[in-house]
Amino acid sequence: MFAVSSTDHDKAKVSILIDADTKRCYKVYDYKKAFKFEPNKMYCISGKANSADKLYLILENAREDKLYSLSKVHI
Repeated sequence: MFAVSSTDHDKAKVSILIDADTKRCYKVYDYKKAFKFEPNKMYCISGKANSADKLYLILENAREDKLYSLSKVHI
């Protein structure tokens, strides 16, 4: 996944990420405000889905994906 945008709010940092394989966008809520997604980097993220019918999750863990290159992504 790679970051498209991030916005700070009072209770959480909200980021929009795109899955490079499925081309789906996800709204990711970071309530701890502990992680900063940088442009032009791929990430592996995990968390809890907060809804069955919407694509958003509560971020629990994130790390840079060193195996997957953003240059290989075709959107």
